[in-house]
Amino acid sequence: MQNSVTDRFDLSGKVAAITGAGGALCGAMADALGMAGVKVAVLDIDGGKAEARARAIVAAGGTAQAFPCDVLDTSALKECSRAVCDRWGAPDFLINGAGGNHPRGSTSEEFYATEGATDTVERSFFDLEADDFGRVFDLNFMGAFLASQAFAREMIAKGQGAIVNISSMSAFTPLTKVPAYSAAKAALSNFTQWLAVHFAHTGVRVNALAPGFFMTEQLKFLHIDQETGALLPRAQKVIAHTPMGRYGEPDDLVGPLVWLLSDASCFVTGVVVPIDGGFSSYTI
Repeated sequence: MQNSVTDRFDLSGKVAAITGAGGALCGAMADALGMAGVKVAVLDIDGGKAEARARAIVAAGGTAQAFPCDVLDTSALKECSRAVCDRWGAPDFLINGAGGNHPRGSTSEEFYATEGATDTVERSFFDLEADDFGRVFDLNFMGAFLASQAFAREMIAKGQGAIVNISSMSAFTPLTKVPAYSAAKAALSNFTQWLAVHFAHTGVRVNALAPGFFMTEQLKFLHIDQETGALLPRAQKVIAHTPMGRYGEPDDLVGPLVWLLSDASCFVTGVVVPIDGGFSSYTI
C-alpha cells in the first residue's frame, strides 16, 4: 500500500515549462522539480536569470534548459513551445508563475483622505494611469492566458497534463495599495476555474496556488528596515494577521505543487489552494 501511495507522487521523466522561473518562488519550484527528475524548461524575461537557474538545476544533477521569453509576446511563447517540444516532447506541466507588482500600479496610502488628499499623498487612486495599471494587470493575467494558449495545445494532443497558475491571497480579498495586482490575481483565479471546466474532457487539469506573504528579496526591501532589520509597519500587520506568525519560504510551495502536478490529485481541477499560514482564515 505504501508503494502505491508514494508512486502517485512520482514525477520523474516528465516535462515542465515554468514561466517566471528566474525568480525566487518559481525558481524554487524549478529546483525542486529538477531534483524530482523532471525535465525543466526555465522561462523568464531575464535571460541571465533563466540561464543561471538552468545551470543550477543541471549542477544539482537535474535536466534543464533556459528559454528567455516575454510572456506577453505571443510569437516568442509559440517559439518557446516549439523548442521545448523539439527537445523533450510535449510538456506534461505548465506553471504560470510570471508576474509581479509595480509602484506605478499602486497607491501610496491605504485610505483616500478627502481633505487635501492631492497635496499630501504621493499617488492616490486618481493618479493611477491606465497604461501603468494595464501593464501590471497584463503581466499577471494575460501572461498566464497567453502561455496557456501556447503550451496547452500540445498537452491536449498528448491527452494529459496539468496547468498550475500562481495566484495570490489578494485574489480572495484585495490587499490595500495594490489594485492592479489584486484585480489581475482575482481574474487569474476566475480564469483557472473557467479553463478547468473548458479542458475537463481533454485530460488536462487546471488549478492554482495562492501564496500569502513570502519573504522574497523584493519583500525584504519593502517590509524590513534596511538599517535595523526591524519589521516595517506593513510587515507588522502581515505577521499580526498570519496565525502561524511568520512569512512563507519558497520551499513551502513545493509540496502543494507536487500534489497538484501528480496523479495524487487526478480528480482535482478548478481549485485555488491557499498557501498562507492561515492568513485567509483569520479575523477578530
